[in-house]
Amino acid sequence: MDPALKHLKPTSCNVAIQRWEERTELKAAEAKEVIISFQWPPMEKMDNNLAALAKVEKLSLSSNTIERISGINSLKHLRVLSVARNCIKSFSGLEAVGDHLEELWISYNMIEKTKGVNMLKALKVLYIGNNLIRDWVEFNRFQEIPNLEDLLFINNPLWESMDTDTWRTQATKRLPNLKKLDSIPIVRATDDDDD
Repeated sequence: MDPALKHLKPTSCNVAIQRWEERTELKAAEAKEVIISFQWPPMEKMDNNLAALAKVEKLSLSSNTIERISGINSLKHLRVLSVARNCIKSFSGLEAVGDHLEELWISYNMIEKTKGVNMLKALKVLYIGNNLIRDWVEFNRFQEIPNLEDLLFINNPLWESMDTDTWRTQATKRLPNLKKLDSIPIVRATDDDDD
C-alpha cells in the first residue's frame, strides 16, 4: 500500500479506545461510559478489543461504517448500546448481552429483518427508526421482547406506508405493553367497570 494512503485505513477498536483515553484522560477499563462515535477514518468493525471496556454500562459506536455487531460478549455490565448511523443489517451479535442490555439505539442502519430480537430479554428501549423494515411480520417480532416500553420506529417503509393515526393504532394493538411510541407517550382508554 502506498504510504500516502495509509491514513485511509479504517480506525480499529483498539485505536478508537486509545484516542478516547487520550481525549478524556480516563482509563477505558474503569469507565462506565465510553463514546467512540465519529471516528475518522470510520470504524468498519467491532472486535474483541472492546473486551477492554470491562465496566462499561453505556457504549456508543455511532456514526461509523460498522456492518455487524460483535466483540461485546464479555461486556457484563452493558446496559445501553448505541450503534446508530452505521451499516448494520441484523441483530446478530447481541446474544451474550441479551439478559442485561436495556437500551439499543440502532436507528439509521440497514435492518430489514428483525429475527433474533427475542434474545433481548431485558430491553426496555429500542430506537430503530430510519431502517428498512417494511412489513408487519418483521414488526410483530417485537412482541418477543418482554420488557419493551419505548419504541422509536419512524421512517421505516412500514411506518411510511400509512397515516399517523392508523400507524399508532396498529402498532399499539400489536405491542400492548408499550408506554411510548415514536417519542410520544401512549394514552390508553382505561376500563372503569372494575368496581
